[in-house]
Amino acid sequence: MCSAATCSRSCAADVNGASLEVYAVGGMPEIVAGVSLAGVIGDAVEASGLTLVDGDILVVTSKIVSKAEGRSVRADDREAAITAETVRVVATRVHPGGVTRIVENRQGIVQAAAGVDASNTPAGTVLLLPLDPDASARTLAVELRERFGVLLGILISDTLGRAWREGQTDAAIGSAGVIVVDDLRGGVDTFGTKLEVTQISVADELAAAADLVKGKATGVPVALVRGAGRFVVASLDTPARALNRTGPADMFRLGTDEALAQGRDAGYTEGWEAGRAEGVAAGMAAGRAEGFAAGYEAGLSAAAAAVAAAAAGTE
Repeated sequence: MCSAATCSRSCAADVNGASLEVYAVGGMPEIVAGVSLAGVIGDAVEASGLTLVDGDILVVTSKIVSKAEGRSVRADDREAAITAETVRVVATRVHPGGVTRIVENRQGIVQAAAGVDASNTPAGTVLLLPLDPDASARTLAVELRERFGVLLGILISDTLGRAWREGQTDAAIGSAGVIVVDDLRGGVDTFGTKLEVTQISVADELAAAADLVKGKATGVPVALVRGAGRFVVASLDTPARALNRTGPADMFRLGTDEALAQGRDAGYTEGWEAGRAEGVAAGMAAGRAEGFAAGYEAGLSAAAAAVAAAAAGTE
């Protein structure tokens, strides 16, 4: 059975023998704040000669969404913008080109510089990510479905690095009408072994495939993916934010250096407190013992003196 966010194995039964086609949607003008992005994309699709059909997915680069939504700030405010977009710092590294901060941003995404980007934007400006990429995707889906009269899915993509892997890849940060995870748990593989943890990040894989025809320096911010219609649904409540792994499920909440530093600080504090408590206890015990001994000796001396005085008085 399919849900809005995931797809069970039965929904993906037609995978074998399926093909995937990806087309660049070119001819788009420079996007400015306030423009109807759905209108511009729709015009570009028509001008490209592509005919949309049920099950098609349009993958839209987040930068043009940010531009249309006015998410541009001056470049001299970049560090302040990164700080403003940051919820939690994961790691900070100094390198010859400056400082890189890996952070969790307000969209729940862990990435470099909170997604604040200086590429493909006019000189002197940087772009922030859309405030709510899933909401942006829903708006595009509603308008483009109405315009073309087809069951269309929308993904908004952004470029992310990966832990333990060189290079970057595009991933989905916004989704509407596209099942983002194909959940195969509970099914079996070709040898009959039960699948316990397998969940395919469909939205990320489609975003990465689309980037192969969009590119980073070709001025093509939209791609059409055809052949993945089994993941396109009528519901627009299919958020890409569900892909973010944060909170208790996050196994790598800190960089190695940051984790070590945090551990040292915690250990120092705990050790200092324990040492102080032990020192106070030892001091009190020593004081009590010393006081008792001194009092005892003084008592014996006083008693001896009293006995001596008494004896002298009887002579």
